Amino acid sequence: MKVDVLLGLQWGDEGKGKVVDVLTPRYDVVARFQGGPNAGHTLEFEGQKYVLRSIPSGIFQGDKVNIIGNGVVLDPSLFKAEAEALEASGHPLKERLHISKKAHLILPTHRVLDAAYEAAKGDAKVGTTGKGIGPTYTDKVSRNGLRVGDILHNFEEKYAAAKARHEQILKSLNYEYDITETERQWLEGIDYLRQFQLVDSEHEINRLLKAGKSVLCEGAQGTLLDVDFGSYPFVTSSNTICAGACSGLGLGPNKIGEVYGIMKAYCTRVGAGPFPTELFDETGKTLRDLGHEYGAVTGRERRCGWVDLVALRYAIMLNGVTQLILMKSDVLDGFDTIKACVAYKVNGEEIDYFPFDITEGVEPVYAELPGWKTDMTGVTSEDEFPEEFNAYISFLEEQLETPIKIVSVGPDRAQTIERYVD
Repeated sequence: MKVDVLLGLQWGDEGKGKVVDVLTPRYDVVARFQGGPNAGHTLEFEGQKYVLRSIPSGIFQGDKVNIIGNGVVLDPSLFKAEAEALEASGHPLKERLHISKKAHLILPTHRVLDAAYEAAKGDAKVGTTGKGIGPTYTDKVSRNGLRVGDILHNFEEKYAAAKARHEQILKSLNYEYDITETERQWLEGIDYLRQFQLVDSEHEINRLLKAGKSVLCEGAQGTLLDVDFGSYPFVTSSNTICAGACSGLGLGPNKIGEVYGIMKAYCTRVGAGPFPTELFDETGKTLRDLGHEYGAVTGRERRCGWVDLVALRYAIMLNGVTQLILMKSDVLDGFDTIKACVAYKVNGEEIDYFPFDITEGVEPVYAELPGWKTDMTGVTSEDEFPEEFNAYISFLEEQLETPIKIVSVGPDRAQTIERYVD
């Protein structure tokens, strides 16, 4: 058996949570492979709305195994709040959720360090969510981190040493803070974590594959936020691309099967960083309002713009995407004209590839297509698509050289249409 990988192709917020929820019935296992509670996956069904931060989006589907992999960073207090809210709404977790012992822990002082580092940057802020993600991954790479498995062995001693090291750094930055209440909640989260199945997830997932079980790997954020290939330094601290599923779960590259690339019909970004197709006019505001473009975790307004096919071709190449999933097409229902960036103009020269630096001097070159001017939220099959929308899909497939297999026409689980179905 091979695993299938699902990930975002833009700057995150593409709608991955909904798609994982829709696809989960076809799989035995859903495994999250990177990121932390800075990623909010929103799901809506049966009149309820849920936001998952660390827990895989397959948790709502019956008896599926859900795995938090070693590539994830976990905040025990936020995890406890998220898990207890799910259990209170009737979704049992303890028999469904397995957590890698090798996943790194976000400490209370990691959050403080996150704030201190951002404050020190002044106008050069990256725009982090302040959840301590970056400092946690920094400790991981510098071999100073604490892992979930450490809570089972001499934890108090290990935690005290890590905390003391952080306090020395904060002292050198002259940063004032008080973590008394945060630390109390965090330690309660540690006790709560001990109630779950803490596993060697790399062994577990390979054993499940060998037994013929089907596995869906769930990524967080988006390709353009990848620490190596994104719009550096305005990126997250992990590998959000398909290769991250291998390192974040302990899988060999030959175990990768289908790669689902999720894209919005337009583009959004949260926080600082370059965004070639960003709209600062009424159209951008309309996209934000119609798409309810506010961060699931932070509540921050998302910056909005037309779809960027240059960046999408780059993301498809990096991930080896085999099929595309088009989200939020209904947000464009009322537009007379739809624009799509097909190339960049840099220093007067037109290019069709994603360059080293898109910080400044990048001008989008647009193609224009007629809008469909139809409310698609009630559409239930591909046969009902307006002619103009079919033309838009065909244009995207031709430009991206990848088939669009699933189209979302609304936030609910039921507002999902599969194409190419025999």
